[in-house]
Amino acid sequence: AASHTQSPGTDQPVASPRGERESLMASPHAGNVPPGVDPEAFSWFQSVDADHSGYISVKELKQALVNSNWSTFNDETCLLMINMFDKTRSGRIDVYGFSALMRFIQQWKNLFQQYDRDQSGSISFNELQQAFSQMGYNLSPQFSQLLLARYAQRSSNPSIQLDRFIQICMQLQSTTDAFREKDTGLVGNVRLSYEDFLTMVVTRMM
Repeated sequence: AASHTQSPGTDQPVASPRGERESLMASPHAGNVPPGVDPEAFSWFQSVDADHSGYISVKELKQALVNSNWSTFNDETCLLMINMFDKTRSGRIDVYGFSALMRFIQQWKNLFQQYDRDQSGSISFNELQQAFSQMGYNLSPQFSQLLLARYAQRSSNPSIQLDRFIQICMQLQSTTDAFREKDTGLVGNVRLSYEDFLTMVVTRMM
């Protein structure tokens, strides 16, 4: 059965839309920073919260995160991450959720940079295969090609940007967990009814 581990990350947020995180952040006032929230994340939260609602929406998060090619994060990845840290099921996150999300993204960014061996800013087919292997997944080259066809930008040499890497890994981890719940003997095969399969998809992927 597959396994998945994450390398410890830092508490630093990812780069701002122009790659100049410092220019987005006013100097935080220590007395206003909520307990347990990183001051840097708190300052960036105030910049990202464009409507000053006290919450970050999918739209606001999308505008705050960019890939190495300056494209904004896609809607699917932003929604997945918002849902992961949205404790109230309201479709948005508060400063505590945002601070945790920034740590989460940095962990994935660290992994992404580790697997991006040629430092191109994106992950190629060979790098994706190596990443899956190092994360403990035994997946065929055909599966990696399928992911590239689904998630990579169309080009002569398709590759995966950070947002899609996060999305792929989150969904792979989630569906692997769902599979393990059925594969109690860890044999790598399960028998599923059609409704069981649909239930796995609905509860883990949507």
